[in-house]
Amino acid sequence: MKKVFKILMFALVLSSLACNEKSTDGKEEKKQPNIIFIMADDHTTQGLGVYGSRLASLNPTPTLDKLANEGMLMENVFVNNSICVPSRAAIISGQRAQTNGVLDLEGALPPAKQYLPKEMKKLGYETAIIGKWHLHDEPAEFDYYKVLPVQGKYFNPDFRVRGEQEWPNNVVQTEGHSTDVITDNTIDWLDKGRDKSKPFFLMHHYKAPHDDFENAPRYDDYLSDTFIPEPESLYDNKNNGSVATRGINDSLTRIIGSSVSRRNLIRNQAMNIYTDSSIYKQYRDQNTIGTDEHKKWQLTPEEKEITSKVYQDYLKRYLRCVKGVDDNVKRLITYLEENDLLENTIIVYTGDQGFMLGEHDYIDKRWMYDESMRMPFFVRYPEKIKAGTRSDAMINNTDFAPTLIELAGGSAPDYMQGNSFKSILETGEEPEDWPQSTYYRYWMHLAHRHQNPAHFGLRTKDYKLIFFYGRYWVDTDDANAEYNKASWGNDFTNNTPVAWEFYDLKNDPKEMNNAYNDPKYKEVIANLKEELVKVREELDETDKNYPHIQKVIDKHWND
Repeated sequence: MKKVFKILMFALVLSSLACNEKSTDGKEEKKQPNIIFIMADDHTTQGLGVYGSRLASLNPTPTLDKLANEGMLMENVFVNNSICVPSRAAIISGQRAQTNGVLDLEGALPPAKQYLPKEMKKLGYETAIIGKWHLHDEPAEFDYYKVLPVQGKYFNPDFRVRGEQEWPNNVVQTEGHSTDVITDNTIDWLDKGRDKSKPFFLMHHYKAPHDDFENAPRYDDYLSDTFIPEPESLYDNKNNGSVATRGINDSLTRIIGSSVSRRNLIRNQAMNIYTDSSIYKQYRDQNTIGTDEHKKWQLTPEEKEITSKVYQDYLKRYLRCVKGVDDNVKRLITYLEENDLLENTIIVYTGDQGFMLGEHDYIDKRWMYDESMRMPFFVRYPEKIKAGTRSDAMINNTDFAPTLIELAGGSAPDYMQGNSFKSILETGEEPEDWPQSTYYRYWMHLAHRHQNPAHFGLRTKDYKLIFFYGRYWVDTDDANAEYNKASWGNDFTNNTPVAWEFYDLKNDPKEMNNAYNDPKYKEVIANLKEELVKVREELDETDKNYPHIQKVIDKHWND
């Protein structure tokens, strides 16, 4: 009996040593925290209750709201380019587009530039990515991956894995809804696949709620009898926009910016969501729309009724996908809790960009308007981050990688252009030298029949300045220029009007009044232009390699 007792005591001592290591001075050192980075595709701040949008009354995300309230919620987190591939490249590399080489959806991030998993492995972490990847090249720098091919499918998704054949030929087939299956895969890896002697860094990426908004069948009746609050700008866009987005006398509103209403003749939401209709994906090309159709959009009572119906159906489909994400995050949190992993795991939640949910009568993303460029972002880690805290510090998604590295105990490498905001998470205070603005650029001019003109700009806490230069990044006027002319739904050769937009965000948070020509803002705009020049130089985001664009900038800078 004594022998059994001694063995049990010895086992307890070993267990204690495994949980806590001793430093040279005899004090206990806490284990490195695990990190789970959860990212949903196109989950915008309006689609989370905790951000207090018009949709908050629907309580769309109770699990995520609880998670946010157990840590710090960041209110001013912005994407460098509101489209999947460039955003994900910025997150993985900690670099801007011209530095990491990913300007648009056709860009790829090779293993050599997959810096975040590289740096985490140096710190002793086992690294994994499960779910959506979308960066085309193999995620080879992760110790483990199980990722969707490109966009992946909502139902019965395939996954690319490491195997005997070269990437991307090792494919595993699964059954079920992707949000459920991705969570199953993550829990399985946490339970059986990882090296439990190491801390883990896991990127858990959902496909949902990306269009075409295919929810699991159990959510078919969710919100079915509920009226979804509508944004006022769905019906009246007031003085939002400019000649670049609206044309002279609103002549371009019929082809610029895919819409909820039937305003946009090329692509509108009814064409996307009614799969059993004769209009499903019957998109038009710009060159088929005659001048007689470029008439100012009239929102008649009949059109308003149609717009409202499309909006209601659109939002219900979107929020049903969001509900699936929220419920599956609950499954993941429950697993962590039941396996004593929750308290020593840093949990980050974000979306890869924002999304237009009918604001300004727009769908999709790409725009520099806040609903599109703002990312949800919150971090739970009770050990270091106080519950119920918020920060309005200006954060860019290139800041994520440096922050995660420092949270793991490392130092952000010099080659990353982002800044770590670890101290903001832990203290709630901005360092004195913290950036007061964020730079944005959308490169993929008039792509995919969403018809967003190319633009760049600067956002501060109080103001936003946007320059629409309206040109593709390849000079399509050059007959010898090489680019992907077969890119789906592109209108790259159509140069659109050039214009500036300026919004006073304190007095006009919904960006309903382009005040660029208001004399009272003359000095503010001049200062923002100076800052814009400075930031573009500092980030190596100038147009020195794109002289056809620089020519437009020079000509119109002082318009």
